Amino acid sequence: MKRFLADRASVLGTEAAFEVLAKAKELERSGIKVIHMEIGEPDFSSPFRVINSAITAMNQGNTKYCAADGLINAKEVIANHASRLREIEFTHDEVVITPGAKPILFYSMLACINPGDEVIYPNPGFPIYESLIHFCGGKPVPVPVEEMNDNFSIDINKLEQLISDRTKMLILNFPHNPTGGILKKYDLEEIAHLCIKNDLLVISDEVYNKIYYDEKPISIASLPFMKERTIIVDGFSKTFSMTGWRLGFGLMPKELIPHITRLIINNYSCTPPFIQLAGIEALLNCSSHTEEMVKEFAKRRDMLVKGLNSLSGFYCHKPKGAFYAFPNVNGTGISSSVLASEILEKAGVATIDGASFGKYGQNHLRLSYATSMDNICEAINRIDMYLTKNNK
Repeated sequence: MKRFLADRASVLGTEAAFEVLAKAKELERSGIKVIHMEIGEPDFSSPFRVINSAITAMNQGNTKYCAADGLINAKEVIANHASRLREIEFTHDEVVITPGAKPILFYSMLACINPGDEVIYPNPGFPIYESLIHFCGGKPVPVPVEEMNDNFSIDINKLEQLISDRTKMLILNFPHNPTGGILKKYDLEEIAHLCIKNDLLVISDEVYNKIYYDEKPISIASLPFMKERTIIVDGFSKTFSMTGWRLGFGLMPKELIPHITRLIINNYSCTPPFIQLAGIEALLNCSSHTEEMVKEFAKRRDMLVKGLNSLSGFYCHKPKGAFYAFPNVNGTGISSSVLASEILEKAGVATIDGASFGKYGQNHLRLSYATSMDNICEAINRIDMYLTKNNK
């Protein structure tokens, strides 16, 4: 069978979160109670209004094909919502709706990246970025997301040094997975200047844009002369706890829409219309659901960060957004890969090795606090017990 596989099939990676989840499930089948802090999924139910809206839409017959790039009324609602949120004007013909946010990432790269084009991406970062760049024939160029003061951010000087005459695209993701960092406005302004100077296309992954705790994130598309060179990736999974619904969208220059639409037609035809109508309900009437979720995440964040900083050899910044803590575990004297494995097998706490998000994530762990306060407290106790035994 191997001789039948295309070369590109071997360059696609996976997400470590799902690999760790599978191992955790195996342990659970053997009778071990595992605390899940590996998966990036809100533990809240989808809003009832959204569920009922989908049921009503199906009962009304919205179960057929629709326009490949999305329902016009859904695109209008998304454009209006995005305009208010990002303080920049969008119209429905700058919106593409997809089953989840990942297709926007994939199709944007397929449509824009030629073999040999260099793409700068955040590292540590969502592992799909590097995987897709490879698949499209591009050259991945990691820019470090580093611990700076009380935040994780990008050193603008280092970014500038990475730009070459082959650089075509820059990927940004803030609030950031896995660190919870947020770019300051002055950093974004410097990055925008570099993008304009070097004629770069930007993919701005903003799926966590409503999950922040202090300073509101700014979209780079809102800065002067950046909207026309920016593709915004967004969706409903994190904001409205709708991971299984698979509903996302892209905001992009209208000239790109026909190219993305052809990829959609050649792949899955369209996003189910009843799912899109449920998304309309979420945007129009469920903002309070998101607000309550973020309030609870803030409490959990504070408890988790305090607990992690009490552990021997751990140091953790307080995340500015998303729902992940990314502690530095270098002080334990144990590699992050070994530590993640042993914490799962010996303490029953599922975390992710920071190196799974790229080489600059080494010596860190990612822990999702999309779990209960009781689970967070128990997880800290279990890790503490493991560390105490290991140090004896």
